[in-house]
Amino acid sequence: MKAVILVGGLGTRLQPLTCTIPKPMLPLLNKPFIEYVIGLLAEHGVTEIILSVGYLPTMFQDFVADFSKFNVKLDYVRESEPLGTCGAVKNVEHLLDDTFIVFNGDILTNLNISHLIEYHQAKKAMATIALTSVEDPTMYGLVPLNSDGHVEEFLEKPSWDEVTTDLVNAGTYVLEPEALSYAPKGENYSFERGLFPTLLEKGLPIYGFPSSAYWIDIGTPQKYLKAHCDLLDGRLGTALDGLKIRPRVWFGKNTKVSKTASLFGPILIGDNCQIDDNANLVGPISVGSGCQVAKGARIENSIILDGCQIGKSAVIKSSILANKITIGEKVHIEETSVLGESMRVGKENWLKRGIRVWPGTSIEPGTIRF
Repeated sequence: MKAVILVGGLGTRLQPLTCTIPKPMLPLLNKPFIEYVIGLLAEHGVTEIILSVGYLPTMFQDFVADFSKFNVKLDYVRESEPLGTCGAVKNVEHLLDDTFIVFNGDILTNLNISHLIEYHQAKKAMATIALTSVEDPTMYGLVPLNSDGHVEEFLEKPSWDEVTTDLVNAGTYVLEPEALSYAPKGENYSFERGLFPTLLEKGLPIYGFPSSAYWIDIGTPQKYLKAHCDLLDGRLGTALDGLKIRPRVWFGKNTKVSKTASLFGPILIGDNCQIDDNANLVGPISVGSGCQVAKGARIENSIILDGCQIGKSAVIKSSILANKITIGEKVHIEETSVLGESMRVGKENWLKRGIRVWPGTSIEPGTIRF
């Protein structure tokens, strides 16, 4: 079976991280997020995967060229201009000759794809939409079903007085190739507002597949942090890369930790890292490769990507640092702050309240205090 993974978006809600890395290529526990999606599809018998690429395409080209895991055929097709979720799939219609899967490239889930396909085939559906329950349905596309599982209507980001169910579009679909004949070619066109309502209006069989599987959209800093936390806590049962040196603490190769450093898991530290004297790491934490945490620094509930240098007595809490960032002494970074790639923060700065700093920025000592 074939699958199309939609990876063309700009990822604006995750800026500045996505200024230099497309969202599906952002590291999740030190490997590209998209590997989790590909691994799930391969686990359920998908043998060919097409990436619909738009933003920063070179990174996907390099990824496909070097990809050798999971025993799947991996290819990509580039959009010359944004085509929307359905338009992107219409763009690869010539490669789809049988039942196929569409997967949004920013969803982390352990959805049982095999059961979804079996349900689709049993219902003889034209399209089947995986659904999940959420606390705030007004943030998503609401999909009420009848007693047979047939979709009754689509409500995109409804107001609370319109909410009749907590089931929302989970961004995974099984489709018959014929469904794409109802989509215009070369236009920006969505599944949610375009194709699915059209199929419903024409009386074609479109079904919902409610699932209680783990599901999260990693598209905001808060959700990106939560995805790391959930994986580290074992909620998806995913094996972590690295050597387990104590309960809930994993190290990569050639990583050195001072005997006086304190580590409270869950923590994953990549290759070639150095954790100095009296550093204090309180998980959940993910640290990339080639990082150094200096004497007396403290890190809690944070993501540190590759090549970062954390200065003496610096404090990082509930925040995200992109690649190759240098943090000076006694800097405080807190409250879901996000720092872009290759920036420098001079000593005794306080970055709080969700501040976002763009790549390459240099902040002089003592400049920012809240």
